[in-house]
Amino acid sequence: QVQLVESGGGLVQPGGSLRLSCAASGSMFNLHAMGWYRQAPGKQRQLVAHITSGGSTTYAGRVKGRFTISRDNAKNTVYLQMNSLKPEDTAVYFCWISLGSWGQGTQVTVSS
Repeated sequence: QVQLVESGGGLVQPGGSLRLSCAASGSMFNLHAMGWYRQAPGKQRQLVAHITSGGSTTYAGRVKGRFTISRDNAKNTVYLQMNSLKPEDTAVYFCWISLGSWGQGTQVTVSS
């Protein structure tokens, strides 16, 4: 089973930036789609961004133009660059791989 470990969350002021990382164990990382989801308190987990094995990307409307998902297959890592952060981006962010595994989540708090 693939294990995913997220890092890079934290507290940032509105308008600031953070970069999340998700490192995957195991082989054949490059064959699988990856995604970032987020869950705010009292709300359902929602897709933020998705990247296929070939590098095609999809974004939720609320983050399009501000967030960028990318992957480094040599490092078995997927990234989420988050710019122009807003208080409504506050949530726990989870990494996902198309094998069905989830990371433990990393907290992102946007507040002044």
